[in-house]
Amino acid sequence: MRLSSFAGSDVGRMRSGNEDSYFCGQTVFAVADGLGGHQGGEVASAAAVEPLAGLDGRSFGDAGEAAEALAAAIREANEAIIDRAAGDPSLYGMGTTVTSAAVAGGQLQLAHVGDSRAYLLRGQALEQLTTDHTVVGELVRRGRLTPEQAAIHPERSILTRAVGLDPRVPVDTPDPVELRDGDQVLLCSDGLTEAVDEDQIAELLSAADDGDAACRSLIDAANAAGGPDNITVALLRAGGS
Repeated sequence: MRLSSFAGSDVGRMRSGNEDSYFCGQTVFAVADGLGGHQGGEVASAAAVEPLAGLDGRSFGDAGEAAEALAAAIREANEAIIDRAAGDPSLYGMGTTVTSAAVAGGQLQLAHVGDSRAYLLRGQALEQLTTDHTVVGELVRRGRLTPEQAAIHPERSILTRAVGLDPRVPVDTPDPVELRDGDQVLLCSDGLTEAVDEDQIAELLSAADDGDAACRSLIDAANAAGGPDNITVALLRAGGS
């Protein structure tokens, strides 16, 4: 199955620099959202995508092999970020989210830490494929908050898990997605999802025939809603352009 990919990133309207990084290759894709101040965030997110980019073009035997490779790359990045921060006091406390994907035959395998997200748009239905590693996300999973309450909760961005902060950080590897013709998979930082609701994301992805235009429309929508954070998107389209 043919897979086309597109990506874009924008500083937004409230930040002075862009702490997000992304990689959009042929078989591997990633979005990372850095934390720890401007310099530290940039360094951490770039370090997170570097080992993932090294997997691009590799032929995975199956989704399980892809999951192991993605998780290993994220653990490699985790160690590198911790080591870098230990040697440079100005980078102390830096970390990053990372959401990554790899193509294995007709399947797409994800590996994920933090609150950057992956979505699947199939037909008109948008499904979040990743779990938010946040305090509020955990409260939703326990039934103590509704998704609507979580969306406006003042602590919704507090992470419970990030790359570069814990030497033994767990990496989620959700079940692979069996790609179908017409599927769209979106990886994005929370600069998009904090500003644009899921109904509008689905509408914008459905409305744009061109993948680059779809990415731009998502970024423009986040900025139109105030652009409170850096905005990064990577879009995969199966069977189309």
